[in-house]
Amino acid sequence: MSDDANTIIKHYDYLWSQQANFRQLWNTTAQYVMPAWDNFVGEFAEGVNRNTRLFDSTAVTANERFAAAMEQMLTPRTQVWHKLQPWFDELEDDEESAQYLDNLVKILFGARYRPMANFASQVDECYMSLGAFGNNALFTDEIVGKGLRYRSIPLNEIVWSLDHSGMVDTVFRKFRYTAKQAMQQFGEAAGESVRKQYELNPFVDMDFLHCVKPNEDVKTDRIGYQSMKYESWYIALKDKAVIQRSGFRTFPYSIGRYRMAPREHYGRSPAIAALPAIRTLNEMKKTMLRAGQKMVDPPILLEEEGVLTPFNQRPGAVNYGMVSSDGKPLAQPFQIKADLQWGEQMMQLEATTINDSFLTSLFQILVQNPQMTATEALIRAQEKGAMIAPAMGRQQSEFLGPLITRELDILQTAGQLPPLPESMIEAAIARGIERPTIKDVIKIEYTSPLTRAMRAEEGTAIMNTVQNLAVMANLDKSVLNLIDMTDAAREMAMITGCPAKLLRTDEQIDELMQQQAQQAQDQAMVAGAPAVSASALNLAKAAQASAQAGQLNAGGPSAAAG
Repeated sequence: MSDDANTIIKHYDYLWSQQANFRQLWNTTAQYVMPAWDNFVGEFAEGVNRNTRLFDSTAVTANERFAAAMEQMLTPRTQVWHKLQPWFDELEDDEESAQYLDNLVKILFGARYRPMANFASQVDECYMSLGAFGNNALFTDEIVGKGLRYRSIPLNEIVWSLDHSGMVDTVFRKFRYTAKQAMQQFGEAAGESVRKQYELNPFVDMDFLHCVKPNEDVKTDRIGYQSMKYESWYIALKDKAVIQRSGFRTFPYSIGRYRMAPREHYGRSPAIAALPAIRTLNEMKKTMLRAGQKMVDPPILLEEEGVLTPFNQRPGAVNYGMVSSDGKPLAQPFQIKADLQWGEQMMQLEATTINDSFLTSLFQILVQNPQMTATEALIRAQEKGAMIAPAMGRQQSEFLGPLITRELDILQTAGQLPPLPESMIEAAIARGIERPTIKDVIKIEYTSPLTRAMRAEEGTAIMNTVQNLAVMANLDKSVLNLIDMTDAAREMAMITGCPAKLLRTDEQIDELMQQQAQQAQDQAMVAGAPAVSASALNLAKAAQASAQAGQLNAGGPSAAAG
């Protein structure tokens, strides 16, 4: 065994042992929430039925709805759920930078949602894992010459360590490849054991270890570029040998954690928070099923043992000797006096607790009240945003932020992004960044439904202010000049998620207002034309009369007599 392989395996073993308590907890949770993932302790063959402990599926359904809600709130596949903004304030109004970043977002979303990239399905698995176990891991790979590829990593394969700021910077993943898969990825470097197994049976599984950790020997060459920021090691565990060593410019694993406890490396999930209610509801359902079976098919009471055997309970069966000479039955059903209604009410209480933990009740608010007014909807959205912001905000900072940074780095290195505009380069150089890259000059602005829900309070404030001004205008109309209604409407459109392409620019609004003013002026002229014509006719008649009167006055009495 080489020293490098020995050290990496030793570090992995230590972190794996530190994760033991969490694996027990995740395994218990999986049995009630995601039975197919019940492999944190021990192993199962493919296709084994793992639902044998499950009597109630409330938690299973709640987790699926949680994953769907997370996708809709954070990464809806039908919307542009984030934008890119210039990092430097002086570029916020720069048209060249704005056009460049808009184009960048289109390229990024196009690459992310390519069918071969498989982003949508893999991120859904991540959200399912987040709801059940409180953690997820997405590996963003680079397909040379093609673009991005994503893979959700099962939690039972991975352990990690944190840096000084509490962010994941070291990952160990133990996984299995068949000999065929190993030869496809590593070739002859896969090791002697893999090559031999490939000749005997290429479909046999073999264990490998992948380690990604910070490069402690980052060097800068003469032109200013840094070497790989993270080291990548692949170990063949049977040979205990390094089979591939390389690196990554950016961290390839995007790790999401739901809620953190002090001094812990792994998150805790809605399912873990609701685990007492989930297990209680499961036992209640089991008891209710037994009680219901007894009520529908009650036990039979007999006078004494062996008198009426054999006893046939099939429909239409004939049983001799089951009544006495006076017609009294010698066998009768046992009357079960269980009150199933109380059991149903108790089960409903536990189900409500489970749905609240998975935020299901919160996401149903708008669905259950479709007739509410716009103001009421804003208030509801504000409440929802306040409730989900702490948990989902962590996903934006820990999961989506590193993911977007990784995507941009891959696409830029592959030459699929246009070069930086001169305005951005000059702004970066002015701040001492000699060779700026995209990640040096941009920042991420989230535009997902979650962000809009968090901004709903601003929308409520705008609506309340406008309504109050309308009332105050009855006393003093000058208060209507306090707010620029065009800017207020534009802000409301952004808060409520109106597509940006539907909004007019300031120049278009000015042009439209000029057209409207000209139309109003033309209409006023047309409406006033009859009055102008009548006035002109009257003036002409008056002038004619005045002229005739002047001629009479000039002719004197004789003219008048004539």
